Amino acid sequence: MDNLVYAVPVAALLALGFGVIKAQQTRAASPGDEQMQEIAGRIQEGAMAFLRSEYKVLSIFVVIVAVLLAIANLSGETQSPVIAVSFVLGAFASGLAGWAGMVVATLANVRTTEAAKKGLGPALSVAFGGGTVMGMAVTGLALLGLGSLYLIYTATGATLFAGKEMLPTAINTLTGFSMGASSIALFARVGGGIYTKAADVGADLVGKVEAGLPEDDPRNPAVIADNVGDNVGDVAGMGADLFESYVGAIIGTMVLGLGFVGASGVSFGPVVLPLLIAAAGIIASILGTFVVRTEEGGNAHRALDMGAFGSAGLMVVATFGLAYLVWPRGGAELVAGGRIIEWTDVGIATVVGLIAGVLVGITTSYYCSMGKGPVNSIAEQSKTGSATNIIAGLGIGMQSTAIPMILIAVGVIVAYSFSGLYGIAIAALGMLSTTGIQLAVDAFGPIADNAGGIAEMTHQEPQVRERTDSLDAVGNTTAAIGKGFAIASAAMTALALFAAFQQQAQITGIDLANPMVMAGLFLGGMLPFLFSSMAMAAVGSAAMDMIEEVRRQFREIPGLLEGNARPDTARCVAISTNAAIRQMVAPGLLAVITPVFIGFLLGPESLGGLLAGVTVSGVLLAIFMSNAGGAWDNAKKSFEGGGYTMADGTLHPKGSEAHSAAVVGDTVGDPFKDTAGPSLNILVKLISVVALVIAPLLAGFDPLLASLINL
Repeated sequence: MDNLVYAVPVAALLALGFGVIKAQQTRAASPGDEQMQEIAGRIQEGAMAFLRSEYKVLSIFVVIVAVLLAIANLSGETQSPVIAVSFVLGAFASGLAGWAGMVVATLANVRTTEAAKKGLGPALSVAFGGGTVMGMAVTGLALLGLGSLYLIYTATGATLFAGKEMLPTAINTLTGFSMGASSIALFARVGGGIYTKAADVGADLVGKVEAGLPEDDPRNPAVIADNVGDNVGDVAGMGADLFESYVGAIIGTMVLGLGFVGASGVSFGPVVLPLLIAAAGIIASILGTFVVRTEEGGNAHRALDMGAFGSAGLMVVATFGLAYLVWPRGGAELVAGGRIIEWTDVGIATVVGLIAGVLVGITTSYYCSMGKGPVNSIAEQSKTGSATNIIAGLGIGMQSTAIPMILIAVGVIVAYSFSGLYGIAIAALGMLSTTGIQLAVDAFGPIADNAGGIAEMTHQEPQVRERTDSLDAVGNTTAAIGKGFAIASAAMTALALFAAFQQQAQITGIDLANPMVMAGLFLGGMLPFLFSSMAMAAVGSAAMDMIEEVRRQFREIPGLLEGNARPDTARCVAISTNAAIRQMVAPGLLAVITPVFIGFLLGPESLGGLLAGVTVSGVLLAIFMSNAGGAWDNAKKSFEGGGYTMADGTLHPKGSEAHSAAVVGDTVGDPFKDTAGPSLNILVKLISVVALVIAPLLAGFDPLLASLINL
């Protein structure tokens, strides 16, 4: 059964092939009239210009880090300079997935608008088809890279890793792929978040609040940049986020599986099982896409849920089947309690993660959905001004951390009780096993949002905008669920990587009475706040430039507000691009350098404390920011359309003081939910991945600070 691993790259190629088919179907759909194509072309041009600028900067970073990794791993029993190759390939695969997803998303937006002329069903089909390309590109490229490298490293290990322990060296070398993916993900999330929110804030505060223009009005100079931002932030950014979670969960589980291989001596099953579960997840995701259908007047949200939950159901069956096939009989005993792990235990632990991910997503949806208690309470508070709106949003965001953290804690305990630390790792993978369709559902949102913007800017019939708005409303909910899913998966993946770090660094426990560990814990708890402050400051600075530019154009371009002149949208796109590229570097370097500095200065135990601190603090802050921002967003949307009726029966229409207060709250929440919050997921995972990569170098290492003190 060990030969089943050869099915992994086959499944990856199947995902890529299916993605190509969906891309061709998207391209074949009608792009509409000349005006629609012109608007869509400007959005695509801005999005691709941003990616080109971003990738130029990142290519320099990748080369420098690859050289340093190769030098640092020249010696040691389980280290190899080939890790630099893995790092470069991981970075390249992540970047390529983002590029492919962005290209198709910017093709799908205008075609969704055109399809909406025919009905809701055709529009959903085009938008979801475009999103599916992102899901297939991420899972296909990730698994193709990991599966192929695993086969190459194990097949050529005797030659490639001569004089070293073959299997441990092969897996340690594979961790570089995860580090490459994580590095690209952080820059993509931070850069994309800065871009999109600078444009959004400028478009909202000046265009909507000051000038009184409607959403996506073509007279607003920042509206094209805003539509570009939806793609760079919520398509490429989210894709990179889940790419690294997906890879990190697989790698973390494979590293922990090494312990079972050594003890059982009969099978590589515990190492290859994560790859096989991911491969099965691709097939389940592809099958799930075929049930996402709806008719005019139907429920698009239910259609998307059927696809996602259907895929999850298939994965439950596949997980137990694969565990039965490859898990060694009479496997290693757990040290804690001496309990023998059976294939059923591994299957249960995996399904526990899958269930926890679904429940966290549902909880996030509750706190962020229109018409629900939390969002309505913020809308109610808007009638007394911006201050009470903001206070209500902050309170809801804080409250929303409780249930997800309880679910994650229960998931960790149950998974550990069945399969130890390996169970926690494979639970994280279970949560991410259907990433293909989860990401397709998430990428559907910004495509629908762009479609609505194009409908508004090209003055389509009201029915077209109603259909795109219907899809956009569903997209807002799926985006909220996607953010909750991403945060939960980040928490579980970080725990898996933390457990793998302990094993590789040969740490048996983390003693909180040790002052070095306590110092690391406090520093780790601080990092998410420092990181978030840098991201928020970057958005604020870029937004100020955007606001001044939009005001200047309204002031200096004759006839712009009257609709008799065209705005200079290219200038707004350039402002967002330059700000994002310039200001994404410092937060990214903070995440990469900190674990290396702490590990070698204070030692592996202190680095373990840092990982614990950054995981707890980062996950809590990410949930708070994402849910508060999502609730503020939908509280604002409650006033748009027919207005919002307060509990006392008074109607507050669009344009009222309560609506203006809600817009201000949404503007505060924008960098919460689309920049700092999502980026924290990657901060937590990247620090854990870097720690795992350097763990073999830290095993038995004498901390520099201890040496200095002794001197």
